Amino acid sequence: MPRFHCPEPLQTGAELDLPASAARHVQVLRMQPGQSLTLFPGAEPHSNAQYQATIVQMGRQNVRVHVDSVEHADREARPTIHLLAGMPANERMDWLVEKATELGAACITPIAAERSMLRLKGERAEKKQAHWRAIAIAACEQSGRNTVPTVAASISLKDWLQAQPAPDDGHAVAVQRLVLTPQGAQHSLAQWWQQRQAAAAEGSVDAVQVLTGPEGGLSEAELQLAVAHGFVPVSLGARILRSETAPLACLALLTAA
Repeated sequence: MPRFHCPEPLQTGAELDLPASAARHVQVLRMQPGQSLTLFPGAEPHSNAQYQATIVQMGRQNVRVHVDSVEHADREARPTIHLLAGMPANERMDWLVEKATELGAACITPIAAERSMLRLKGERAEKKQAHWRAIAIAACEQSGRNTVPTVAASISLKDWLQAQPAPDDGHAVAVQRLVLTPQGAQHSLAQWWQQRQAAAAEGSVDAVQVLTGPEGGLSEAELQLAVAHGFVPVSLGARILRSETAPLACLALLTAA
């Protein structure tokens, strides 16, 4: 059944016009009155809710639906993963956002690293952020995910670290920080994950922040800064993976059922 993101307030028994983007998609698919579709708000407080609806009217510019029922389907990854991705160039970042969404990343923050070829400021940065959010929404529609990940504005690693809450701020969530690097890592990601699972009785990891580099990797200064702020260096094995491949390999391992 076709799935569409609908951030409008939804409740069973209601009728509403779909948002313009969803309406255009329905029209492209040449759907007709009487056909069913699935809607999901994609955000709190109903991030796991999906609604079954029936098309009641097709106009030139609008599509009206009746909301028939609701169900809750939690398809989110455990642990919660925040991907801090050193921005690769051009369409590679688009691809990374799409696949990271499919694999369950809860938040994607584009990091403007020293070696990033993509540089964003002002209006261009805002347009890119909106573009990546649209990619994430489409990936949720395709993959069956009901929660749209946060796609943050691009930021330098230093500025991101400075904006983080202090360790003693009272937050109870257990967060582990990892930085993917082919050099200087004492453990592979697989070894680290096995150790964490073995130690689950002592306290599970609720969230993981994964830092990856752009083409050419993180600079030595950035790596040292990350380690100084609690990021544990881990590797992905003997091969050197592309900047858009490494974070996906990490996500796949951490979110595998």
